[in-house]
Amino acid sequence: MPRFFLPAPAVCGGTLELTGDAAAHARVLRLRPGDGVTVCDGAGTDYRCTVTDADGRRLVLAVAGSGPALGEPRVQVRVMMAFPKADKLEHVIQKATELGAAEIVAFPSSRCVSRPDGASLPRKLERWQRIAASAAEQSGRGRIPAVRALGSFQEALAEAAAQDFAALLYENARRLSFRAAVGDGGFASAALLTGPEGGFSPEEAEAAAAAGIPLCSLGPRILRCETAPLCALSALMFACGELDGGDRIN
Repeated sequence: MPRFFLPAPAVCGGTLELTGDAAAHARVLRLRPGDGVTVCDGAGTDYRCTVTDADGRRLVLAVAGSGPALGEPRVQVRVMMAFPKADKLEHVIQKATELGAAEIVAFPSSRCVSRPDGASLPRKLERWQRIAASAAEQSGRGRIPAVRALGSFQEALAEAAAQDFAALLYENARRLSFRAAVGDGGFASAALLTGPEGGFSPEEAEAAAAAGIPLCSLGPRILRCETAPLCALSALMFACGELDGGDRIN
């Protein structure tokens, strides 16, 4: 069923009206009166609707009912990635949204080859947020993950350490596997820290350990910087039971 996001929808007399990009999307889908659609408020509530009028510029919907969105995981995961080169972060934002991340947070680290400057960052954040919104709509999410950027590696450590579970994925970690660190889940919030193309420096790994964040290995293979966060997120969601099926009742 087609899905649209409408922030804080105003339900007036049991109706909703979609305009702008949403109406344009509906036109591409050739929606007609009588067709069913789902509208999500971006805060976890889905509205089951039927199209009553579609004139190309707007879509009028009759609300049949509402309920909690079933596409949201119980664990809130922050995917925290050091700025990579090119458009790799865009790929991670899209796929992490599909996998259920609550937030995607970018930050600078000592081995970042490329990082946006103050002038370009607002435009990039706007684009990244649109990518997250599109991926959330496509994948049946009930919330659109926030995409943010931090000013330092120390800020990233502080945010990660405040979560119920946190891990810094480090290719030189030998004592603790990510699988062992995650265990059977059982936490409500988590943060996953991954590095840029050159990985984290030994000094950054030491700083993470000093902040109480375990250094974890994702196995004997060296993963690309855009692969590591998605691998870790998938493994964490599996451990927390979030890949068990689509019929879960929240």
